[in-house]
Amino acid sequence: MSTLNILVVPNASITEIVGMHDGALKIRLAAPPVDGKANEELIRFLAKKLDLAPSDISIDKGATGKRKRIDIPLPDEDVKTMLGL
Repeated sequence: MSTLNILVVPNASITEIVGMHDGALKIRLAAPPVDGKANEELIRFLAKKLDLAPSDISIDKGATGKRKRIDIPLPDEDVKTMLGL
C-alpha cells in the first residue's frame, strides 16, 4: 500500500501532473471544487494513470482541502514509475 501526499489546483483547463511542491505531488484538475467534483476527477485521473479501478483509490485525509493524502494499493516503486516521478 502506498500513500501519496497531493496538492490539488482545481478549475484548471486540463487535468495534469505539474510536479513536486512542498513535499507533495501537485496536480491540476479540470473540475471545480464543488460537490466533490474535484475529488472525483482526482480519483478518476489517478486510477487511469495507475491502471486501477477508481474504487481501489481512497482519500485518507483532506477530502475538503487542497492538500490530500491518498491511499493506493500498489508498491511505492510502481506508483512512482507509473506517475513518472
